[in-house]
Amino acid sequence: MCFLQVLTLNKHGAEERSQLANKIRALSRLKAKLLVIAEEQRASEIKQIRGDAVKAEWGQQIRNYVFHPYKLVKDVRTGHETTDVISVMDGELDPFIKSYLKYKLNMSLSSTGVN
Repeated sequence: MCFLQVLTLNKHGAEERSQLANKIRALSRLKAKLLVIAEEQRASEIKQIRGDAVKAEWGQQIRNYVFHPYKLVKDVRTGHETTDVISVMDGELDPFIKSYLKYKLNMSLSSTGVN
């Protein structure tokens, strides 16, 4: 029985990365991870600023406007009502804003347990 050795040539040196190439690749991966983290933080800040987003669906309205047979604008969340529909439609929302701020303050105080 006779064995014949087949010669194979491998160029390990040409296929291996240099230390500089490894450093560049590691820095690019780190930069990508940092960009993802920064984007997630930015998204959470925007969500915190916007607050709770509510879909505009039936039953999710903030105010009810009645023009006929009587005139009434009622804030569903706070219960604040006014019969001056025209001023509300012209942008006079300060009473509604104040009642909402009082409502939010009462809700935050009740959730923390302070009376």
